[in-house]
Amino acid sequence: MSRLTITLSEPRYRALKEAAAQRNKTIGQLIDESLDFYGIKSREQALDLVRRARARSVLSEEQALTLAQEEVRAVRHAS
Repeated sequence: MSRLTITLSEPRYRALKEAAAQRNKTIGQLIDESLDFYGIKSREQALDLVRRARARSVLSEEQALTLAQEEVRAVRHAS
C-alpha cells in the first residue's frame, strides 16, 4: 500500500474527517471509495475491464466506438 500526502484547507479536512467518522471508516478508506466511484483505475484494471467488456459485447468495433463517443459527449454536456 502506498502513502500519499495532500494539502487540504482546514474546513475541508474537518469535513472529510467528520464524513469518515459518520461512515465508520478511515479517511483513507473514504478517499479510496471515492476514487472507485469516479472510475479512477490502474492501467491494469482498465485493460481488464476493456477485455471483459469486449468478450461480452455484441457490438461491432465501430458501433462500440460510436456509443462511447456519444456517452462522452453526454457526460461533457451535463457538466
